[in-house]
Amino acid sequence: MELGELRYKQGFDAYQLFKEYELLGGVLFAFLATAVDEIEQPCKRSELLQCAHRVFHAVAIIQQATTMHFLRKSAAQVGAREQQLRGFNRTVSHELKNRVGAIRGAYSLLCESWVSESERNRFIEMIGENAEKMHVVLEDLISLSRLDGSARQQKNVLLPSAAAEAIRQLRQLARSRDVTVRLSPPLPAVEVNAAAVELCLTNYISNAIKYSDPEKADRFVEIAARVNDRREDGVDPELIVEVRDNGIGIPSEARDKLFDRFFRALDGNAPHEVEGTGLGLSIVRETVEMLGGRAWAEPSPIGGSVFAFSLPCRRSADGFGTSADAATSR
Repeated sequence: MELGELRYKQGFDAYQLFKEYELLGGVLFAFLATAVDEIEQPCKRSELLQCAHRVFHAVAIIQQATTMHFLRKSAAQVGAREQQLRGFNRTVSHELKNRVGAIRGAYSLLCESWVSESERNRFIEMIGENAEKMHVVLEDLISLSRLDGSARQQKNVLLPSAAAEAIRQLRQLARSRDVTVRLSPPLPAVEVNAAAVELCLTNYISNAIKYSDPEKADRFVEIAARVNDRREDGVDPELIVEVRDNGIGIPSEARDKLFDRFFRALDGNAPHEVEGTGLGLSIVRETVEMLGGRAWAEPSPIGGSVFAFSLPCRRSADGFGTSADAATSR
């Protein structure tokens, strides 16, 4: 049962669990095949078969206990995810319904002959704004749909490669705001889920760019990462990825709600207009939690913010890789 709990936290699937016991059985029977030839006391062939059967039965019982506990934990997670999905669907549906309603209302007023030219321009602008925000919501939903919870179908890459790809995707946005996006070497060469990590990093980096401080001459976003060893509380080694910036920062009273759906901490207080729906950070949180990690934000000691997420390290060797060369985008 402890092994089932461990494998669940590490993000294994049922196939990997059964494969692990298949390998264990193979190792034990290979050992028995060698040990049989060294038995000095006389015995019947039936006694050897009975001994082998007892070993097989022991492995089967352990496998059953491990698998049942693993499946119970997985079923509970599926139930919780279904509840989250229903709530998420209600929220997104409400958001899209409001946007469509605003567009339809503005269009109907445009058809009226009494509408002045200035009002007509305002209604056209309203249609454009709501259409753009609907596009942002749909892009977030597409990003969610690309995530695959099946460990065997996930594409794994090294963390430096995933970070470089996230920077590449946002190069144009960074240039438009005159923000430097850079890596803080060395990034550990840990294998990560490419889709999940790139999704989290692009959300964090794009927010940092959008909320950069225009009054600062040197505006930057920095990606750093480290592997924490097993802590005193018994938590397994984990990869921690941080996106640091020297932007305008986050109000302390809003920090606890940052990862709630549709919450925008700086609405009306940003130095320039920032498009968004407040879905990005909630997607990050749900993505890393699905993989057994967590997401959080904290103030930066040099001003600005630090947005971070963690993922479990499956193998102890994950913590001993080397980093790729630093990449910089401006």
